[in-house]
Amino acid sequence: MHFPRNLRRTLLATLLLGSIALPASASTILFVGNSFTYGDPAGAQPPTVQAYRPGTVTDLNGSNIGGVPALFKAMTLQAGLNYDVSLETRGGSGLDYHYNSKYSTIVKPFDTVVLQSYSTLDASRPGDPATLIRYSGLLADALYAQNPNVDVRLTATWSRADLTYRNTSSPWYGDPIYAMALDVRAGYDAADAASDHINGVIPVGEAWNRAIAGGLADANPYDGIGAGQINLWAPDSYHGSVYGYYLEALTIFGSVTGLDPRSLGGNEYSARELGIDVNTALALQAFAAAQLDAEEVPEPGMAALFATLGGLMFAARRRARAGVRA
Repeated sequence: MHFPRNLRRTLLATLLLGSIALPASASTILFVGNSFTYGDPAGAQPPTVQAYRPGTVTDLNGSNIGGVPALFKAMTLQAGLNYDVSLETRGGSGLDYHYNSKYSTIVKPFDTVVLQSYSTLDASRPGDPATLIRYSGLLADALYAQNPNVDVRLTATWSRADLTYRNTSSPWYGDPIYAMALDVRAGYDAADAASDHINGVIPVGEAWNRAIAGGLADANPYDGIGAGQINLWAPDSYHGSVYGYYLEALTIFGSVTGLDPRSLGGNEYSARELGIDVNTALALQAFAAAQLDAEEVPEPGMAALFATLGGLMFAARRRARAGVRA
């Protein structure tokens, strides 16, 4: 079930004011994904998100990774919230891998589960959401069977600069930098609408789009980073930089907890520990908040439309590109 953001904030404010007793036990949350969740490509220079505070979270694969889950943990601690955070990640993998190979590890009675799949929706068919729709639904059903109150959310990721500016065989080559993130979001929306047990999509890619459109982040890392701007991508123009992953964590924090990311403020310590200056951290908090504020709950009658949207967009894009490049 989707709840309006303002209602979630009201309920949380009531909890924080003490009108309703908080539970004594921690709320459990599991992050499932790949390097877009665990952070940083190989060879990244410290400080890295992948190595960030691994002792504060439980890596179910024993890889000693902190990643975005550890950033989320740090943010929730600063907000006075109690989360027991786990992650199960594997580089270059989609949700089909996690379902087929890690089922017994991840299908347990968690309170919240955040699922993130391959960066192009499907590694072999970029832009096609069919695999995402199938396996996010299967995982959500299995998690629901473990805990009927589980809150399952999907993380829609960012546009890859390498696929937009350099890879001529990419479906997004030559498009505006914003396009891939919007296509990825449409695929995740289709997966959300197709499942009764998925509660929403976390708009990370669109938060990146806002940071670029707002001038904080440079749109094209291949032509140099503009004066006073940041690069959301790592040097491979594929993964995130510390700025990109910090913005991801902020967006997840706001979506999952219902709190305004701006409430973390200039003293938020994970930004400082990653080498992000105060003004940039505040700006990234504001872009995450703006994207979350812009989210709208679809009308119930739109569910069937969203269930087929991803596949229709993929087919239309392929037909259009075939006509242009023939």
